[in-house]
Amino acid sequence: MNPDQVDAVTPVAVRRPFWRSIVAVSWSFIGIRKNSEFQEDLSHITPLHILGVGLVAGLLFVAGLIVLVNLVVAK
Repeated sequence: MNPDQVDAVTPVAVRRPFWRSIVAVSWSFIGIRKNSEFQEDLSHITPLHILGVGLVAGLLFVAGLIVLVNLVVAK
């Protein structure tokens, strides 16, 4: 193989829209987010991921509150 014919393999950026969705929903629960990061997230994640992660996070939050209240009130 001729050295001039070697194909340069460029690394492909690994897209992790599900992980970005988790991070975006986490930041939205806290209420702190830079506008530039928000705009970048909008271009990488889908509304379906946000909906799924948001529902699961909301259910976990409510379940955690119920467990916490039961622990505090328990005798």
